[in-house]
Amino acid sequence: MSFSNSAWEIFNQSIYDYHQKDQVDTPINNPFQNDSLERLLYAKNWIDTVQWHLEDIIRDENIDPTEALKLKRRIDASNQQRTDLVEYIDTWFLQKYSNVTPNHDARINSETPAWAVDRLSILALKVYHMSLEANRESASEEHRNNCTAKLNVLLEQKKDLFEAIDQLLLDIENGKIKMKVYRQMKMYNDENLNPVLYQNVKNGQTKS
Repeated sequence: MSFSNSAWEIFNQSIYDYHQKDQVDTPINNPFQNDSLERLLYAKNWIDTVQWHLEDIIRDENIDPTEALKLKRRIDASNQQRTDLVEYIDTWFLQKYSNVTPNHDARINSETPAWAVDRLSILALKVYHMSLEANRESASEEHRNNCTAKLNVLLEQKKDLFEAIDQLLLDIENGKIKMKVYRQMKMYNDENLNPVLYQNVKNGQTKS
């Protein structure tokens, strides 16, 4: 089984597990071994799945503004966790290919393996939810047909992304592509980099 197929199965296991309760506060119960790539992939998709539903909740026009602000803060924290998990996955790949000597004409890919995996995780969620809509009995036939057409496009994306990820990993393994990772530098969460936050700290307005 290819890496992409394995990752897809793990993502769908995470999505299935989440929807057993379908509650954003459900604790993760990661079934995979510590320090394994599988555990990282499951954790990554769990974050994505919870955030998917947080994004749904915050778009409720009747939501209390105070609750919406709390959710916005939670989504910001989730985005940081998501980025951290992507970097952990890239670190795993860096270690895996640490003994590979790139060819003298090796290329740099614009996207690292983990950021491609990030897109695959989100795509798994899109396929899951679009499939629900394509088969929702309470919806109109026109709605179901439209969603079926969109689902078919998503499944074509899945096929193409599988091929792209597996080819990228093969090219890294064969020295055709150099794996180079630039760590994400999120500024909005950092009290030293976000002007609003560091000015608040300077003025003594610390977070409660």
